[in-house]
Amino acid sequence: MQRLKLKLPNIKSINFIICFLLSIPFLLFIIFHQTTTIATTSAAAKPPPSSVPGLKIRLGYTSYTSYISHQLNKTLNPKLRKIWKTRDWDRKINVFSSFFDDLKKKNLLSNSSKALCIGARMGQEVVALKRVGVSDSVGIDLVPSPPLVVRGDFHHQPFDDESFDFEFSNVFDHALYPEKFVGEIERTLRPGGVCVLHVVISRRPDKYSANDLFSVDPLKKLFKRSELVHVRTVDGFGLDTEVVFRKKKLTRRMKS
Repeated sequence: MQRLKLKLPNIKSINFIICFLLSIPFLLFIIFHQTTTIATTSAAAKPPPSSVPGLKIRLGYTSYTSYISHQLNKTLNPKLRKIWKTRDWDRKINVFSSFFDDLKKKNLLSNSSKALCIGARMGQEVVALKRVGVSDSVGIDLVPSPPLVVRGDFHHQPFDDESFDFEFSNVFDHALYPEKFVGEIERTLRPGGVCVLHVVISRRPDKYSANDLFSVDPLKKLFKRSELVHVRTVDGFGLDTEVVFRKKKLTRRMKS
């Protein structure tokens, strides 16, 4: 009888099969990790819709970095910066001075106030405050303009708690996260301090806006630690409404 000869696989084939089998768990880990990362990044990149009725967040940013980059396209535009420094400089200072002088007459601002201007660009608001007597004033913006404006993101103000008596901003519509924008104001504002916002109501702001506001009611809900002082119509460089809040003072409970 002839013996049957079994043809065994060579050493190279065995090594290949072993390596392939050992690599399967690693490949599965890589696929799972990439899928999870993509899902997490996509979820984090898109800001959640505002939970406040009457306030709509504009979608379309792939990340917070892309949002910042879009804002910088305006702030760093050479033509606009030249206009802000020349043609618009005196005109804006005069208008802001008129606004701040009126707030002083209403006892919402004083010469002793420590003031912050949020999204101040070249610093016209800061100059206006100093012109009406509020010497301790500074601005923040993504692009600093020393000595008037320091670098700062209004979603994460670079200041300690309860640093200011007065805060002014006309860039609420640029906030991608309005809750953080307002939260930072209330964090850095001292009890009894005043916040003045110039906003546009029921009309689409410019292409750099990140949200649309349809009434004052959303602001009332966002300012959880403040009370509304007044609302009035203004003509503020495309913004039509002035909204003023005062941060509530802390009340100490009397010991029994």
